[in-house]
Amino acid sequence: MSRVCGICLFINYQINTMPDNTLLIVICTVLVLLLVGVVIYFAMRFMRGSISLTIPQTSFGAGQFVAGSFDLLTKKSIQGNQLVVTLKGTKITEYRNNDGDKKTRTDEIYRDQVVLEAAREYPAGYSAKYDFQIATPNVQSPEFMNSGIGQTLVSAFRLLSDRRTRIKWKIEVRLDAKGIDLAASKSIQLNLGQFH
Repeated sequence: MSRVCGICLFINYQINTMPDNTLLIVICTVLVLLLVGVVIYFAMRFMRGSISLTIPQTSFGAGQFVAGSFDLLTKKSIQGNQLVVTLKGTKITEYRNNDGDKKTRTDEIYRDQVVLEAAREYPAGYSAKYDFQIATPNVQSPEFMNSGIGQTLVSAFRLLSDRRTRIKWKIEVRLDAKGIDLAASKSIQLNLGQFH
């Protein structure tokens, strides 16, 4: 215990005896290291391969199918866990906190996914085109409206009368893999009609 207290006293002494600009240098160094880490992550992701997503139509109604395609290219061998297409709905709410600062809160309110391929090895230089279809929520169906997801959507849409709340929809293709995943996404618009 005395060793821990000695370390704390040493750290406290070092902080109190630092020149004023040392703290600024430490903060800048941490920020630079974070930035370098992000750049390295995206460089490694790019070196593994890529996914190019195409969705010809970007506006859909309730119960319609979103159809699209994507090209998967691997530059290195990748052990994939699964290849999936996901339709995500995210509620975005803007508000002011107690200090009057503007904040944004995001909550995922809808997720449906289609597994295109289960776990498999993708060799280096693999290139393939995949077609997919995924259904939008059918809010006209009583079964859907009585489900947990249907009730969540109804609650979210009731909040849309507040101009500070909106729902963002997107299609995401992801090769969930060991290490760094490959992914691509595109925003779409859904007109789900009236809720009862």
